[in-house]
Amino acid sequence: MKKLLLGILVIGSISSCNSDNITNPSEDVSSTTESSDLVKRGCPSEEIRQEALKNSSELRQRFAALEANTEKFANDLKIGKVLADGTVEIPVIVNVLYNTTAENVSDARIAEQIAVLNQDYTATNSDVNKIPTEFQVVSSGDTKVKFRLVNTIRKKTNTKSWRTNDAMKKASSGGIDATSPTNYLNMWVVGKMTSQGSTILGYATFPESAGLWNDGVVIAAPFFGKTGASSPFNLGRTATHEVGHYLNLRHIWGDANCGNDLVADTPTQTTANYGKPSYPLYNTCSGVQRSVMFMNYMDYVDDAAMFMFSAGQKTRMQSVVATSGARAGLRVY
Repeated sequence: MKKLLLGILVIGSISSCNSDNITNPSEDVSSTTESSDLVKRGCPSEEIRQEALKNSSELRQRFAALEANTEKFANDLKIGKVLADGTVEIPVIVNVLYNTTAENVSDARIAEQIAVLNQDYTATNSDVNKIPTEFQVVSSGDTKVKFRLVNTIRKKTNTKSWRTNDAMKKASSGGIDATSPTNYLNMWVVGKMTSQGSTILGYATFPESAGLWNDGVVIAAPFFGKTGASSPFNLGRTATHEVGHYLNLRHIWGDANCGNDLVADTPTQTTANYGKPSYPLYNTCSGVQRSVMFMNYMDYVDDAAMFMFSAGQKTRMQSVVATSGARAGLRVY
């Protein structure tokens, strides 16, 4: 298990994270995967974050304050200080940008995606019983975060493929402007998304971007919801993963070889996992061999292979929606 290391992070020291599109050098060579040969799960959220941090001293200050508050909240919990109102219900605006009829995801599919988020974040998902005994003791249970659809905004566009440059978030560039991003989780659903020739499932902003014009989550339509979505990412877990970033969760491997995701109860692992690994899947970091928590929503496995958050991740999420947290504005709507 890792020790939680928080505080002001030097941007230069964290910009050397591994690419999200690396192959998995898992030490368990007997492990097999069943991902599509065409698409692997990829999420450039951390890389986009690092670029934004490099270019903005204001974002770096907000990032430092965010991590300091997260550490304070975690320490406060140890002495009995908890959120006054329990569960925080996050209001959601879904912005749909479509070029073809198939990309104009239905109201039913949007409702389906919100339902998946609520199941995954309250640990009422039907596959929660698959959590290995080893990790049941550190599973999050109900994270006390829920989601409620408030509005859906639709717009037909001539854009056939979007990049990760936030163009979909500006009406001036053919997108849809965010609705009060301080008070609502904005989700943009776009037909197709690529970066450097690779298919992108989704990406998100982190809490230091709370309330800014580009704050929110972007999901490519083929990986949004369940009905009609593309296997093996057709259970709505891309949104679960990206909303995790929105609530200040990092990739479980810390975006570096044996990296640190700033969560104490997630085992250190060498890098991302793909497909459907078999438990136990052993990695060795700092001379210690352990089974990794590949079934965590913040890894890169297929939708059917991810089904848990950890208690430490719950603490990080709760800290940002607390009354003193970076996303406290989600409480007021």
